[in-house]
Amino acid sequence: MTATAESRAYDELVDFIAGGTTPEAIARFQPSAATRERVAELIDREKRASITPAEARELEHFMTLEHVMRLAKAKASRKTTP
Repeated sequence: MTATAESRAYDELVDFIAGGTTPEAIARFQPSAATRERVAELIDREKRASITPAEARELEHFMTLEHVMRLAKAKASRKTTP
């Protein structure tokens, strides 16, 4: 499941970018429900100290993608704010 969930998150972001976008669309972008659920599950497991090393790496990938999107959203916001 790790590779699939991780790949799906990257695919979602790549598809979004490749489809062409606007600053407004960037501001509204949200990962799929499946991706959000997987991240929530991993965060919960991390809090309970029951996360495996592979899951910790998967969570780190998700956090990296989240960071990239936060940066993109911040830049997009500057372009839409007068």
